[in-house]
Amino acid sequence: MLVIEPGELRAIIGPNGAGKTTMMDVVTGNTRPDAGTAIFNDAFDLTKLDEADIATLGIGRKFQKPTVFENLTVFENIELSLKNPRGAFQTLFARLGDGDRKRMDRVFEIIRLGDRRGELAGALSHGQKQWLEIGMLLSQGPDLMLLDEPVAGMTDAETEQTVSLLHDIARDHSVVVVEHDMEFVRNLDCRVTVLHEGSVLAEGNMDAVQNDPRVIEVYLGR
Repeated sequence: MLVIEPGELRAIIGPNGAGKTTMMDVVTGNTRPDAGTAIFNDAFDLTKLDEADIATLGIGRKFQKPTVFENLTVFENIELSLKNPRGAFQTLFARLGDGDRKRMDRVFEIIRLGDRRGELAGALSHGQKQWLEIGMLLSQGPDLMLLDEPVAGMTDAETEQTVSLLHDIARDHSVVVVEHDMEFVRNLDCRVTVLHEGSVLAEGNMDAVQNDPRVIEVYLGR
């Protein structure tokens, strides 16, 4: 059983085919399992809900490859992601209130792009686009964020900053990070879950799971 506590930062690792992506697909409603449950906030079985309902509950996902609106500014990308009414009328006549601007300022502070907000998103580095997409997800106000390999393709400096960025986010949100970069996972300094063939193989800090004979056999020792 995999249990994520409110406000927890958790890393998920495991060999290819371990079930990491399937786990995220089930939680976000992209895949409906043949059996089992996925309970959110002690009240909702996510396996019975569709993707839109799950997103409304407060669960957001970032895929490995960043998807941002490159022809819009960094600011506009975040603005479009705010969790506000999105009907045609509301969007056409939307105006940012003080609350919206404060939320956006906080997002820019977290994702380290406050000085780039007026630039086109397409001009950002790959790592900065990753941060922007995390910010777009954060702007939607999720309780739980699922991040798939967030440091893939980043420089060492960007990876180091991402550790701090995720800790900032985890102060107010539950964050699950699926990652293959073991040094990054170690630097996250959080509880680690190892999946194998769709089940939890081991859990604990990085030292504990790295020294677990079962983990060495199926994953780290390969």
